[in-house]
Amino acid sequence: MNKFFALAFLLFSSTLAFSQKDKTKTIETSKPFVLGVIDEIQSKELNEKRILNIYLPEGYNPAEATKYPVIYLLDGSADEDFIHITGLVQFNSFEWINQVPKSIVVGIATVDRRRDFTFPTTVENDKTRFPTTGHSEQFIAFIEKELQPFIDKKYKTNDSKMIIGQSLGGLLETEILLKKPSLFNKYIIVSPSLWWDNGSLLNLDSQILKDNFNQKIEIYIAVGKEGLTPTAIPRVMEVDANLLAEKIKFSKSKSIKVYFDYFPEENHGTILHPAVANSFKFFYPKDKK
Repeated sequence: MNKFFALAFLLFSSTLAFSQKDKTKTIETSKPFVLGVIDEIQSKELNEKRILNIYLPEGYNPAEATKYPVIYLLDGSADEDFIHITGLVQFNSFEWINQVPKSIVVGIATVDRRRDFTFPTTVENDKTRFPTTGHSEQFIAFIEKELQPFIDKKYKTNDSKMIIGQSLGGLLETEILLKKPSLFNKYIIVSPSLWWDNGSLLNLDSQILKDNFNQKIEIYIAVGKEGLTPTAIPRVMEVDANLLAEKIKFSKSKSIKVYFDYFPEENHGTILHPAVANSFKFFYPKDKK
C-alpha cells in the first residue's frame, strides 16, 4: 500500500513538473506586438524634445526605391488617436480593399495642445482660462522647418502630405491652410474649434482664394451634431464648419477642391473615426463599374 502511494506521488510530481515546464515554454515564446516605431526629434523651434509615433506600411523597405505618402496626425500619442487612425489606414490599404495607397503615418504626440494649436486670442476670458495658449506660430514653424525635413530625410516619402486634426487640431489645420497652405496637399479638418478668438479665422484672407493659386489642394471638412461652442458670444460648431467650407468653395482658384460632410449621428467625441474613414472615399474615389 505504501509503495502504491509512493508511486502515485511520484507520477503526480512528474506531471506537475512537466506542466510547469510547458507553462515556462509558453511564456518564453510570447513577444510584444509591434505596431510601429517610436522616434524622437529635438526641436529648436519649440525648445523641447517631441515624441513621434511612426507607422510603416506592410512591405516598407528602406533599401528599395518605393516611396510612400505621409499622413501627419495631430494628437498622435498612443493613448490618443494614433492606434485607431493607423488601423483605418492599414485596413483601407489592404489589397482587397484598395481604398488608400500604402502610407506612412506620423503621429505627433501631444505635449500641450492648447499652447501648440492656438494663435493669440483677443478674448480676455480665454487668456485667463487657458494661460498657455497662443503659440501655434512656433508649432507651425516646427512642422515646416524641422518635422517634415526630418521625416523626408529618414523615411521613404513622396510628395503627398496629408494632415489630420480634430477640435483644436482642426483649428490649427485651418490656420495652416489659410496661412501656409503649401505645407500639405490634403487636409482632413474635423470639428474645428473655429470659435477661438470669436471666429477670426473665418474672416482671414488667404492666397488659396486667389485665382493665381496653382498648387492642387484637397480639403475634407466634417462636423457632427455638436451644438453651441464654449464662448460668451453664442456660436454653433456646425455653422462655423459650414462657413469655412463655403468660404473655400468661393475660391477663384481652380486648384482647390473642398468637401463638407455632416454626421448628425455623431458628436464631438465620436466623429473623428468615421470622418477619417469617409474622407478616404473623397481623396481616393473608386471608379464605379
